[in-house]
Amino acid sequence: MLFKKTHTDKNSKARAGVISTAHGEVQTPIFMPVGTAGTVKAVHTHELAQDIGAQIILGNTYHLYLRPGLEVLESIGGLHKFNKWDKPILTDSGGYQVYSLSNNRKITEEGVRFKSHIDGSMHFFTPEYAIDIQRIIGGDIIMAFDECPPYPSEYKYVQKSLDLTHRWLKRCKIHFDNTSPKYGYEQSLIPIVQGGVFADLRKRSSELVCEIESEAYAIGGLSVGEPHEMMYEMTNLVCGHLPAEKARYLMGVGTPDNILECIGLGIDMFDCVLPTRNARHGIIYTSEGIINIKNLKWELDHSPIDEQSACHTSRVHSKSYLRHLLKQGEILGAQLATLQNLSFYLSLVKLAREKILADEFVSWKNHILPIITRRL
Repeated sequence: MLFKKTHTDKNSKARAGVISTAHGEVQTPIFMPVGTAGTVKAVHTHELAQDIGAQIILGNTYHLYLRPGLEVLESIGGLHKFNKWDKPILTDSGGYQVYSLSNNRKITEEGVRFKSHIDGSMHFFTPEYAIDIQRIIGGDIIMAFDECPPYPSEYKYVQKSLDLTHRWLKRCKIHFDNTSPKYGYEQSLIPIVQGGVFADLRKRSSELVCEIESEAYAIGGLSVGEPHEMMYEMTNLVCGHLPAEKARYLMGVGTPDNILECIGLGIDMFDCVLPTRNARHGIIYTSEGIINIKNLKWELDHSPIDEQSACHTSRVHSKSYLRHLLKQGEILGAQLATLQNLSFYLSLVKLAREKILADEFVSWKNHILPIITRRL
């Protein structure tokens, strides 16, 4: 992986750049659709690439480890060949699942012992094993194993967690350097900044992760329940301590307004399950605002789902039809809704990039945010 920053907006910290990997280039800022179990739910890889313009997707180490399992993935040559996605893939390390399985795991210095949410079987992840698993999955960009403290957490707990994450990072780096990619192309290891909502811990973590040379640095442990303003404060602080010439990845964020605000703070990469998960529940993001398509008011609305959408199906099918499909539990409803939401997110970051290059990002952001965040 290589990152080249090509332009910074003259009125903000927003940046445009290019990430180069063995499976192609990614223009930043970028949103990465989440393919938890080897698929972005309800969407074919052809639709992702051709219809809505996804450049990179995310795979989930915890879920892929459990199903289909490492033997299946290694036997075919990794996730790219398994799901027929020939563009870049980023894999998380499983650290967030450690956070979400708080009632079914035990953290020690060596690693994390956890109970499968599927069948209750016990498993043990170490930093070294997290690297081995990601080698087998075959992502172009892989993440260091970390602990994500919940919000709210006491200072002493976050400090202790932070120290553990940094010790794990060093073990990840040593094991990464002592192993080789399995499928004939290079992988890049990305460290993660933690520290909760404590400014001094975030600063300290930023400085420590920068001791590990990388083309990108991630910010974890945000968008876990803290107020948005606090998330922005921590993001801005960390960006001020990370190298300007390296890519910055804000993990698990977020809503359209979160993304635009954090692009303005200097973030280059985002991922979140929100657009796909909300789609299946009938929450639709459009160029005119947010729709709960299950509401009765859309029953007789035969206008397109989104006339300005980059997605063909959203310009063809009506709000009334989409409401009918989702109310009936038809699979096509989830597909059309997901295509619209992902198309909206990807078009949003693409337009943000254009405005950055034109030095118009701030005025555009201030104009568009009240429109796209209003409830219709």
